[in-house]
Amino acid sequence: MEKKLKQGTLCVQAGWTPKKGEPRVLPIIQSTTFKYDTSEQMAKLFDLEESGYFYTRLQNPTNDAVAAKITALEGGAAGMLTSSGQSANFYAIFNICSSGDHIVSAAAIYGGTYNLFAVTLKKLGIETTFIDQDASADEISKAFRPNTKALFGEIIGNPGIAVLDIEKFANIAHSHGVPLIVDNTFATPINCRPFEWGADIVTHSTTKYMDGHATNVGGAIVDSGNFDWDNYADKFPGLTEPDESYHGLTYTKAFGKGAYITKATAQLMRDLGAIQAPHNAFLLNMGLETLHLRMPRHCENAQKVAEYLDAHPKIAWVKYPGLKNDKYYTLGQKYLPHGSCGVLSFGLKGGRDESIKFMDNLKLAAIVTHVADARTCVLHPASHTHRQLSEEQLIEAGVAPDLIRLSVGIEDAEDIIADIEQALTK
Repeated sequence: MEKKLKQGTLCVQAGWTPKKGEPRVLPIIQSTTFKYDTSEQMAKLFDLEESGYFYTRLQNPTNDAVAAKITALEGGAAGMLTSSGQSANFYAIFNICSSGDHIVSAAAIYGGTYNLFAVTLKKLGIETTFIDQDASADEISKAFRPNTKALFGEIIGNPGIAVLDIEKFANIAHSHGVPLIVDNTFATPINCRPFEWGADIVTHSTTKYMDGHATNVGGAIVDSGNFDWDNYADKFPGLTEPDESYHGLTYTKAFGKGAYITKATAQLMRDLGAIQAPHNAFLLNMGLETLHLRMPRHCENAQKVAEYLDAHPKIAWVKYPGLKNDKYYTLGQKYLPHGSCGVLSFGLKGGRDESIKFMDNLKLAAIVTHVADARTCVLHPASHTHRQLSEEQLIEAGVAPDLIRLSVGIEDAEDIIADIEQALTK
């Protein structure tokens, strides 16, 4: 039996295996189109009878190599890149839902995803019920309906830093015959592989730790290949019944474990076109090569900062699963034993106004609408990323008015703490 490669090796080597005389480094295939010798060859590609490249909106060799690397890191069966994390989450849901359907989602998720589900999907006729992810399985199960098609959550909630009980969520989803879709952006497959705990589909904003340097926006979807769509054929006709737009082809019969990703590519990418540019995929691949080195440093720095803040008299509260007094410490030890991420949240005793003053006094940490890259940065979600939510929705999403989201970078921890110290002193 072939030895399974470890995550660090996959970060560097997976996805692109050059043959004799080919470039050692993954090349950027910056071409919209690909040449064939006969009309029949092209026709077979359009009918999904053969695999190959014909138009970059559907598939591109650079993108596919990077998607294969992320799929290997997650331990999945098939994966695809998208233009952003938002499009990844949209495709992940829309691939199995249509007008008249329903999903259940944890409330403690990124504000943009909350808005996507609550507002935009609603316009498309897909309804979402938001639940407290810490509620009992029985309580969460009450949200399910006959037309529910998926359960969604974030492994580490943005920005509340809540840790998802993946096994509990997987058991709930499967008891209702639907897949568990999870966003693994903050933990990355270096710190958590959700498929090992029963999740079925994983999404990422590759813009964050995977790229790691705030240079390009992107997303990814990875399918475990474990959910048996045919077992619930009535619920998922898009996968289990003939697709007339491809001459009556049935995805589960034609593509097996690759059915879900093939459908998302052949239908959604074909019609909606939220592709990642090959040049962006190339940059993402460079980020992935050091992901296994950067994540431990982010976690080590964040732990030091969290402990410093937790002991500071001006700090009202700190949320970070690495702290023993944190609500999610036990779940963190179970699912994230090697560390969670570099992101933590906290509030000052002076409340919202003091929090904003503190942020304005930071020098090393920049106020940016970003998170999870090499540089330390800070944000006030109630004023910025989550400002479209009502006070009630903010509380539901785990966003307190005084909440500061601090994304601890890979600089020297002493310098980061010194910057926080001088801002608190002011």
